[in-house]
Amino acid sequence: MVAIVAYAFIFLLTLLFSYIFIKKNTGIRSEEPHDHEKSVNLPPGSLGWPYIGETLQLYSQDPNTFFSARQKRYGKIFKTHILGCPCVMLASPEAAKFVLVTQAHLFKPTYPKSKERLIGPTALFFHQGDYHIRLRKLVQGSLSLDAIRNLVPHIDATAASVTSESWGTGKVINTFHEMKKFSFEVGILAIFGHLESRYKEELKKNYMVVDKGYNSFPINIPGTPYKKALLARKRLRQILGDIIHERKEKRLPEKDLLGCLMSSIKQGGQVLSDDQIADNIIGVFFAAQDTTASVMTWIIKYLHHDPKLLEHVKAEQNAIRISNEQGNQPLSWAQTRNMPITYKVVLESLRMASIISFVFREATVDVEYKGYLIPKGWKVMPLFRNIHHNPEFFADPQKFDLSRFEVAPKPNTFMPFGSGVHACPGNELAKLELLIMIHNLVTKFRWEIEGSQSGIEYSPFPVPANGLPVKFWRLE
Repeated sequence: MVAIVAYAFIFLLTLLFSYIFIKKNTGIRSEEPHDHEKSVNLPPGSLGWPYIGETLQLYSQDPNTFFSARQKRYGKIFKTHILGCPCVMLASPEAAKFVLVTQAHLFKPTYPKSKERLIGPTALFFHQGDYHIRLRKLVQGSLSLDAIRNLVPHIDATAASVTSESWGTGKVINTFHEMKKFSFEVGILAIFGHLESRYKEELKKNYMVVDKGYNSFPINIPGTPYKKALLARKRLRQILGDIIHERKEKRLPEKDLLGCLMSSIKQGGQVLSDDQIADNIIGVFFAAQDTTASVMTWIIKYLHHDPKLLEHVKAEQNAIRISNEQGNQPLSWAQTRNMPITYKVVLESLRMASIISFVFREATVDVEYKGYLIPKGWKVMPLFRNIHHNPEFFADPQKFDLSRFEVAPKPNTFMPFGSGVHACPGNELAKLELLIMIHNLVTKFRWEIEGSQSGIEYSPFPVPANGLPVKFWRLE
């Protein structure tokens, strides 16, 4: 009995200190609704316990279960209280459009301060208004279809290089970790073009430390993952500063992301500062790596579970390989535009996996929607996963079915890259690298999933358990 009481006391203390750290390090408003807010028509739902809210319920179960159970009980608009802040959850296409598109000016992007410190406060996705518009145009320009078409043979070579290192002998590999290597290399290509090996290795080494600490508890104490990440972030800034300085000395016009950021001129003749350039480069790394790697990991699992579909994809890709002299010639841009079956696999995987399950916004004023009040300062979360898995829009939503994309989905029902002014500007690059990696996989390897094939981890993006351990064998 004494032991139980002691454990309970420790648990409560942990919750208290967790709340204090969250409040201090995230900048999240943790107050309960004001008295006048309680008297108006707030959305249905529960705010849970004082301070703690429903955080324990969210993190003690599958997040999908948490959100879907509340949607079933309260409807497509409901309130809750997680991580120290009151939230309104929105699970309809109309609501997502309202927050992200038509009335986006009423809702600002919001991130914990601890995460802003690791990426950089001037990164694109922390802002709105003129600065955001200007930066978005620069990033979109460097990642547009015209800009990335010349990357196809280089991404193809990168995919071949990554899969040749330890694949093909039946050795068990962690698929997610391998795909992170691939997406990092593609990020290097898009940002810097061809980068010297010494810079690339230093960037990779320090970025991995930052990445590891990004979702750790934000305690600024020596030895903690978060403190190590802060130190690695400083080193990243120094390395990027050296690369920027070297690029300035050479004065070579480059069309990669770094070149676009460096050549940008503000009104009045001011260029972006080196800090602004570094923040946005690190932001692109964060936006591009884990998300794309997660989707590719799910694609490998989905294809493994559907042998008939896998054969159709193989037939499509082997025809391309034969036309390229049995793979002795690299893929072309035109070929990546003519993979109809494989492209549908990518789209259905994006829907099924819903890597970006939701986004955080914050109401900048009191907002009324569908007769409900969203108070100023409350977080607003459009639930993409709930929409993607809603049988009203996708029949039998847990079934992997390519026929869903024979016609375009209804507006605002399929948003794997977000929507509106803050939608992912690199979505075309992400789809391109997925197509190229699938081509390399199905034409060169067969594979078997090792161990349990069920279970999902959230880190924070959904990934098959243990990163999907797989044995790969090279085809003859």
